[in-house]
Amino acid sequence: MNRPDCLLYLGSVKAAAGGGHSNRFLCYTKSLKMKRSILVLGLICLLGLSVQGQTKRLSNETPQQKQARMKWWTDARFGMFIHWGLYALPARHEWVKNHERLSNEQYQKYFDEFDPDHFDPKKWAKEAKAAGMKYAVLTSKHHEGFCLFDSKYTDYKATNTKAHRDLVKEFVDAFRAEGIKVGFYYSLIDWHHPDFTIDRNHPLRPANLKDSAAYARLNKGKDFSKYREYLFHQVRELLTNYGKIDILWLDFSYPGPYGKGHEDWHSKELLAMIRKLQPGIIVDNRLDLNDYADGYDFETPEQVSPKVLEKYRGKTWETCQTFSGSWGYYRDETTWKTHRQLLDLLISSVANGGNLILNVGPTARGEFDYRAENALDSMAYWMHANSKAIYQCTYAPATFKVPEGTKLSYNPVTKRLYLFLYEYPENGKLVLPGYNNQIKYTQFLNDDSELPYKASDTDANDLVLTLPKLKPPYEIPVVEMILK
Repeated sequence: MNRPDCLLYLGSVKAAAGGGHSNRFLCYTKSLKMKRSILVLGLICLLGLSVQGQTKRLSNETPQQKQARMKWWTDARFGMFIHWGLYALPARHEWVKNHERLSNEQYQKYFDEFDPDHFDPKKWAKEAKAAGMKYAVLTSKHHEGFCLFDSKYTDYKATNTKAHRDLVKEFVDAFRAEGIKVGFYYSLIDWHHPDFTIDRNHPLRPANLKDSAAYARLNKGKDFSKYREYLFHQVRELLTNYGKIDILWLDFSYPGPYGKGHEDWHSKELLAMIRKLQPGIIVDNRLDLNDYADGYDFETPEQVSPKVLEKYRGKTWETCQTFSGSWGYYRDETTWKTHRQLLDLLISSVANGGNLILNVGPTARGEFDYRAENALDSMAYWMHANSKAIYQCTYAPATFKVPEGTKLSYNPVTKRLYLFLYEYPENGKLVLPGYNNQIKYTQFLNDDSELPYKASDTDANDLVLTLPKLKPPYEIPVVEMILK
């Protein structure tokens, strides 16, 4: 029974019980038996609403089954996002078609000149692996509608460019060979397809975003059901033609006036098909199915600060972040994150029980540019020494206070705490509040060198950790604490 029906019954219950509309109710009720039946149905519905709330479900999967399905992902903690498409040629943001309100005809030159002669996904995979990334998600199709894969439902694809090949297949093969889990990003939006109706996010949107008559004129002759069929066909191809796919990142819904949401995508049916084709797959939360407890597998805070991530503690989530300020290759952008900022994002994600997926936007020739490679190299150096503080870790038990200038992660299997030293003590002393009688050994994680400690002279509950004068050669060193 759906919610509106329930509310109708509840209105009848109110009347039967002597509410303000009882006389009107009695006009339609000819017997006590009917009144009692409606009352019972109303009470059942009321109970159903209170039990369901925000816990409506689309499947019978239990929380335990979901946890087992997602264990590899929650253990991994760190992945690579790759945004690559025709927008790499203009090299001024992946939404260039939207921002500059370009028509298909104006955008066609990028399709004609797409020639990624330096594309080498084996190199990409090795760089991802060296940086400590355990999974990778590639844009199979972004909002521009261009497909990196050989879809039989469109000519707007890589095989019809100077590339002359299925770039998604090469990505899958290369990353699998390095032991990295593979995923596909697929845009629900398509600014190229002739039947994708123009909405408030479309490049050809009207000047007045609330002009319904203008939308009607622009969309005359378009049949969105044909686009939806195309969407289903392509998702089926991606989940059928490339073996086991570990993650599907669908993007994005924007319900409301002149937008699109779950009713437009037929999200429930789409998700059911996805689960049937790839039962073990992990799916993001952008299908606009937030009313269902199993309408998605993880939340996706995008481009947020480390501080914001604290509110996601206790949820299942992945923050998607860029090395720079855009997802696609942006030649002239200068807002690249520092090594410390990238480390902070990774550490803050794990310290709050979530994942980080860091994005690379390859050039039009198919390479990671020098700034991305420098960022990946810096992460590789740190992760080689300190990855134990990331993999399989989460936030620390509440009994462990976080000393000032540090953050904590915790491995519940090995019972080890990891202390990230954002500020290195000048006097070589670090007070661990309330840690006395809980620690049996401490060491730097990078080299397993011992760090002595003793009970505090001022508070017997505290421990004082002695650190060497010479800081380890890492932006943020890590102390490993073995619990009793």
